[in-house]
Amino acid sequence: MNLNQITVPSKDVPKAIEFYKKLGLELIVHTHDRYARFECTVGDATFSIHHSEDVPKGEGVLIYFEVKDVAETVSELTKKDIEIDRMPEDKSWLWKEARLKDPDGNQIIIYHAGENRKNPPWRIQ
Repeated sequence: MNLNQITVPSKDVPKAIEFYKKLGLELIVHTHDRYARFECTVGDATFSIHHSEDVPKGEGVLIYFEVKDVAETVSELTKKDIEIDRMPEDKSWLWKEARLKDPDGNQIIIYHAGENRKNPPWRIQ
């Protein structure tokens, strides 16, 4: 089994498109303002947005995008006027993370885990 895509709800798909393009995703499908699909620049995963009158409350959806250098990526995003809620920090689960929100309040985690992403020391054998 392979993960094809993740789709998140948005009250304003055109606004979300601009945000995710700034984030660095490549827009590959946009036939109307109720749906858009992106390719990630590394790997084979895709990410999409669909229109919804209601979006999750609280933390909303958590979306993890892995990068090689979290601090450099955060620096690039702030130059594009993207607000960072939590600056890069080392986590106890051996990842470096920064956090921000998309226009609909979905949580985005920009992180680097390297080998620990799938093979942390506590992985079940």
